[in-house]
Amino acid sequence: MHFYPTERIALFIDGANLYATAKALGFDIDYKRLLALFRGIGHLVRAQYYTALAEDQEYSSIRPLVDWLDYNGYTMVTKPTKEFTDSFGRRKIKGNMDIELTVDAMRLVDHLDHIVLFTGDGDFRALVAALQLKGRRVSIVSTLQTQPPMVADELRRQADQFIDLAELEDKICRDPATRPVRAERGAEVRAPAGRGRAVHHAPAASTLGYPDDEEESH
Repeated sequence: MHFYPTERIALFIDGANLYATAKALGFDIDYKRLLALFRGIGHLVRAQYYTALAEDQEYSSIRPLVDWLDYNGYTMVTKPTKEFTDSFGRRKIKGNMDIELTVDAMRLVDHLDHIVLFTGDGDFRALVAALQLKGRRVSIVSTLQTQPPMVADELRRQADQFIDLAELEDKICRDPATRPVRAERGAEVRAPAGRGRAVHHAPAASTLGYPDDEEESH
């Protein structure tokens, strides 16, 4: 990676895309280490994380992650997923955050020198080009180490710098030993004896991560 120490940096994280990329590479991301990595190589102005949430579900497996990020240095941008039926009668869930990410990047560009996009989605090529026209450097974080690659070729070519997520694994991966044993869904959580109401705190960083059995909607 090449960054200048005086650069004002912002991270724009496509949550679903980053999760899918890390899962394909076989490791979990420690978001505390990710933030520390970029704070150490420049002046980190913002770390924006974008994800859609199924708000009508009684249990949302990514809610603990969203809550922890919101408490620990990330700016969370979320919206409800939308369910619809296609022309073949199949149930579909839509939760695309491309517009929100693009609008925020263009709003912040005048306060930044270097934009880091965590995505492999080729739809962001136009955004990268627009940011470059304003004199900003743009890095893309995804991977070529999967078959097929997770990054669109046109996006990688447009970027000033391509960073393979696989090369960051030793710097941002979470120790598998810290992955918790998940409680059964629907299990009752009781307040400690002698207490009236349970007090909810931001979850610990070591217990976070998307689950293996549920992926986020694009």
